[in-house]
Amino acid sequence: MSPQNLARLIGVAILIFVVLIVASSGTYIVQPGFRGVEVTMGRVSPLPKRDGFGFRAPFVTTVHPVSIRQQTAQDKAECFSSDLQQVNIELRVLFRIPEAAVVKLFQEFHGEPFASLIEPRVQEALKEVTATQSAELIVKGRDLIKSRALELVRKKVGPLVEIEDIVIQNITLTRELERAIEAKMIQEQEAQRSKFVQTRAQIEADTAVIKAGGEAESIRIRGLALRENPAYLDLQVVEKWDGLVPLVIGGGGDGLVLPLSDLERLRNQKPHGSPTPQTPPALQRNIKPARP
Repeated sequence: MSPQNLARLIGVAILIFVVLIVASSGTYIVQPGFRGVEVTMGRVSPLPKRDGFGFRAPFVTTVHPVSIRQQTAQDKAECFSSDLQQVNIELRVLFRIPEAAVVKLFQEFHGEPFASLIEPRVQEALKEVTATQSAELIVKGRDLIKSRALELVRKKVGPLVEIEDIVIQNITLTRELERAIEAKMIQEQEAQRSKFVQTRAQIEADTAVIKAGGEAESIRIRGLALRENPAYLDLQVVEKWDGLVPLVIGGGGDGLVLPLSDLERLRNQKPHGSPTPQTPPALQRNIKPARP
């Protein structure tokens, strides 16, 4: 191969290489879920580039991708309660960058949005909220801590980033404080149990008083009825008589006394379900209830 032909081949190869470089440097691709921030010689375009393929000025223009998907970041916060107890909180922050704020966020904050903008505000909000509550209330009311911290973070971050949610995964206290809270809870449970026992005893006592009062009133009413109607006692005796001759028959001091054994034998010999015999008319006038 002659030197002229060799020079031509080298020139063609260099030309192809330059064309490829120029072609590759003059295009860009924005992936789905991202927006591109176009920077030309240090000047930022006010409108973000949408996802897809596009052309740009080679060597002087660059396109920086910014995610607009929802993102999740883990974080830890060391806080102090109102009673000066250390509280460690493990959490997750769910956030999203609005498309309208992509360019402004790129201009005003360097690096990842979470590290440069969100995380410091989350730490600050959690410390402000926990400083108003005791350590015990922080453990019991994590939903309240979360809602207040989320509200504060949204105010501090502003419209540049949408804070979707803050998920508190774990709250840990010092070992000594955990034991103290556990002992206090046990004491509260014992106090509630004692209060329940006292309340039940009081209810039972009140019920007994009401029952005794009802029985006394019933006795008073029956005594009053007997005084007003002496025949009421005779009616009760006749209604409860079982058909057997009473222990004493007759009037005055000439009454006939039946032994208890004979009366019990007569009761046992009475057939089950048999009709109650009628008192002989001759004895009806002389029947008197047996005295104990």
